[in-house]
Amino acid sequence: MPKRRFSSAKGPTQRQLRAGELIRHALVDILVREQFNDPALSDVSITVSEVRMSPDLQHATCYVAPLGGDKNEQKSIVDGLNRAKGFLRGRLGREIDMRYTPQLRFLSDDSYAEAGKIGDLLASPEVARDLVDKDNDESENNL
Repeated sequence: MPKRRFSSAKGPTQRQLRAGELIRHALVDILVREQFNDPALSDVSITVSEVRMSPDLQHATCYVAPLGGDKNEQKSIVDGLNRAKGFLRGRLGREIDMRYTPQLRFLSDDSYAEAGKIGDLLASPEVARDLVDKDNDESENNL
């Protein structure tokens, strides 16, 4: 009986992770060097936080955010990058040493906003009170 591979349950392979980091670094270099005619991309600093590769390395999903995290600009930047993905793929093909240059797709990275929400929640008085009560209960049980 042949072995079945369920790569999605196991997470990305080392090959996918290496290729994603290679592409992320190359995209950052390209975005710093190139001048764009698109008004959404001109004079804006963009953070490429993560690149996730498909198992066959043919598709790359790039998570981006404006530097400084301005939420109002985020959608226009993602739309601008998706409009320029053909140009970026051409530049990327010259930068990286891979058999195929992957198709690019840009998505908004909301992890910074989510981390801020969690930080605010943990700093709220209700949660702080519950954490203090839990610490007191544990110290009494250890005596």
